[in-house]
Amino acid sequence: MRNGVLIALAAAFVTAGTAAAPAQAAPARTTQAPPVTAREAYLVDTTEGTVQFAKRETRRVPIASLTKVMTAYVVRRQARLDDVLTITKADVRHAAAGGATTAGLRAGERLTVRDLLYGLMLPSGADAAHALAERYGPGTARFVAKMNDAARALGLRDTRYANPDGLPSKGYSTARDQAALAVAALRDPVIASVAKTPKRVVGKSSLHRAHVWRNTNDLLDDGAVGLKTGFTNQAGYCLSFAAVRDGRTYVGVVLGERSDKARFATARKLLDLAGQNTGQDAGEGPLAGAGVTLP
Repeated sequence: MRNGVLIALAAAFVTAGTAAAPAQAAPARTTQAPPVTAREAYLVDTTEGTVQFAKRETRRVPIASLTKVMTAYVVRRQARLDDVLTITKADVRHAAAGGATTAGLRAGERLTVRDLLYGLMLPSGADAAHALAERYGPGTARFVAKMNDAARALGLRDTRYANPDGLPSKGYSTARDQAALAVAALRDPVIASVAKTPKRVVGKSSLHRAHVWRNTNDLLDDGAVGLKTGFTNQAGYCLSFAAVRDGRTYVGVVLGERSDKARFATARKLLDLAGQNTGQDAGEGPLAGAGVTLP
């Protein structure tokens, strides 16, 4: 039953993404709207199906490591969690050469897909992203093609991926598309579980050394249930998040924020705004009537 409702919600997101032009975006509630320093922001009450806040939500921009949400989404549709991957020198070199965040993987280690999803999402490991893409493309180019196929299937018309990790490229998306992707990704119970995990400890074994991965999403301390942070100089500080407050589930995206601290402060402001709007009359947005409780 839950999956059916979630699928309906994702479909509503898709309809919003494909049928509405930028100038026709559903109006957000604006009761005492907080100053938002992020260049783009979007917040939806998925319980009521209403847009709570929107700022340049259809503008195409780089999204940094929010890209890895789609990487996880594609992997989950191809891989078994118990599949074992061998980390290569190329995986390690790729992350080091790009100056990216890593999961601290070393060549020769053998880890399961389950573990690599934690390494991908919690510390935002570009080494994990590269290893997964190389295996399940096979090859990065084919994997990126699958990411773009998935984006089209979800109706994300303003999204284009150029790599599996979000390093500077010609890839882009929008706050609205990323909110739709967040809903689709959190439909998957494994991604939902990974995204809300504060810390993952992988004990040393004969196949790999010990790893401790901490979630970069500080919003978890405020009751968030996901999803992903991102940063590059080009994209600024980004955040895709989902949170439950007063029995309502909110999905939001903050892009192009000025600092690490500011992206979480903005997300909290938006959630506080949504709480103030609870119980007030609101114009129906593209998600009207699509109630949902995320896992």
